[in-house]
Formats: sequence, C-alpha cells, structure tokens
Amino acid sequence: MPDMSASASMAMTHLVTLAKEVDEDKVTPGVLGFIVFAVMALAVWGLMKSMNRHMGRVDFKEAPEDPAGAVGRGSTGPGPQGQPSSQS
Repeated sequence: MPDMSASASMAMTHLVTLAKEVDEDKVTPGVLGFIVFAVMALAVWGLMKSMNRHMGRVDFKEAPEDPAGAVGRGSTGPGPQGQPSSQS
C-alpha cells in the first residue's frame, strides 16, 4: 500500500499547478457580482420593512371572554359568578 503522505503531496502539487494557471487579475466578482449583491440587499431591506409594517398591525391583546354570551350559547363552563351553568 502506498504511503498516504506521498499521495497527499502529489495531489497538492497538482492542485497548486491548477491554481497557478488561473489569472488572479480576472477572478473578481465584477460589476455583475455587485449588481446581484445590491439587488439582494434591496430585497432584504424591502422584506424587513414589510415585516415591520405587518407586525405593527398585529393586536397582541386577547379579547376578554364574554361570560354572558357563553352561558346563552349553552356552554358547560363556569357561569358569571364562577358557578357551573345548569344544563337541561
């Protein structure tokens, strides 16, 4: 079985030569990368603004339970004075 360090160094040698072939001056995000980033940033900003507007419309207070209405509908829950309502 071959030595693992020799295989690893051989693979690294091939990868380094491939990396040297890439022209460092041409590997940039360029104008297209900036435009994509700017569009994504604007989309996130718009979504956050919309979320804040929707969260402002949410009413977090629970409506008080109407005990008289619950008894009138035949509820088996407690009556107005905490007494169980009578069912016929």
